Amino acid sequence: MSKRRPSVDGLIRKRSDGRWEGRIVVGHRADGYPIYRSVFAKTQRELMPKLNQLKEYYAGMSLTEHSKITLGEWLDRWLTEIKEPMLRGSTMEGYRGYADNHIKPYIGRKTLTSVTTTDIQRLYNKLKREGRIASREKYGEGLANATVRSVHMLLHEAMDGAVKEGLIPFNPTEATTIPKNEKTEKTILLESQIETFMQALEGDEIWHDFFYTAIMTGMRRGEICGLKWTDFDEEHGMLHIQRSVRYARGIYIVGETKTNEGNRKIVLPASVAEMLKERRKKALAEWIFPKPYYPEHPMMPEAAYMQLKKLLKKAGLPDMRFHDLRHTFATHAASNGIDPKTLAGILGHTKASFTLDRYTHVTTDMQRQASGIVGNFITDMFGEELKPWQDEENQAKAQ
Repeated sequence: MSKRRPSVDGLIRKRSDGRWEGRIVVGHRADGYPIYRSVFAKTQRELMPKLNQLKEYYAGMSLTEHSKITLGEWLDRWLTEIKEPMLRGSTMEGYRGYADNHIKPYIGRKTLTSVTTTDIQRLYNKLKREGRIASREKYGEGLANATVRSVHMLLHEAMDGAVKEGLIPFNPTEATTIPKNEKTEKTILLESQIETFMQALEGDEIWHDFFYTAIMTGMRRGEICGLKWTDFDEEHGMLHIQRSVRYARGIYIVGETKTNEGNRKIVLPASVAEMLKERRKKALAEWIFPKPYYPEHPMMPEAAYMQLKKLLKKAGLPDMRFHDLRHTFATHAASNGIDPKTLAGILGHTKASFTLDRYTHVTTDMQRQASGIVGNFITDMFGEELKPWQDEENQAKAQ
């Protein structure tokens, strides 16, 4: 075994081709042999600044032979060995999706040590401009800012892990520029629109109760799909939300709720409790909302999403996400006096402030209501509000 040379130990020599080479030790293989990095120049004078820059770049680092792995290989290893034990299944699927669809097709074959800040910046720009390779022909547009930011967060964390493992000297994502965080406009159904929406569902034995439950409870679609009859307390009109269904890689997966607070018990509106009582009389399986023609399986969340789109179009209502039904519930609940703490408990949130910030939406009707309340309050304090012309007459008399 060779004698271990300290990392960043420098060597300067003139090569047979006339060029000058500056070489440093940047780490060691498992057998003890050193790993080198070199810079070249025509003269020794030109070489020295390059060599000093190389030493600064690798200062404090001790690479191993594993540094030769590709970025794609590192992402797979990092996700499996480091992240997977700490993440929920759905979150892990999202991480793998970003890696497989947005990162690896572009720069996944580059060795980890050769990935530069420029490479990553070009990746972000390309994703923003053109989108992922697999869907470019289908959709023909780039990714949303939020998606590019999610790709960046994943890559940044993975590269931080590589630095800690001693595979690269620094994180190349640090100096990149990512798109601004643009808030997605929330869409809610007004009272008249909710009535129109439910009218479009009249007579639909498969979907009427499903969407009525969504609007009246604010539950996530995966939570509704995961409901079993054992979760329904008919006597007290309560529902225990304790699981969620998701679809991944061709199969449905029944797992825990999105957060610990998501495992909760809620008191149902009387109309929902009565609806479930009647529905239970005709139940064929353990699932409250089973898959049509296959009642031994739960309803698929993706099927609910597609059905929502059809219903909105049929009813002539604005396009919206399924999650906007949750916004609709939260907004109307808050505007009708349900306190933030109670609302957070119904929705399965830890903090009431998060509920109010994320799931309520100020409508014009709500502003008018607030204006009326303030107007009445001021009137009670100071008497009838002066009309503009009365105010002008009083000012003229004072003069």
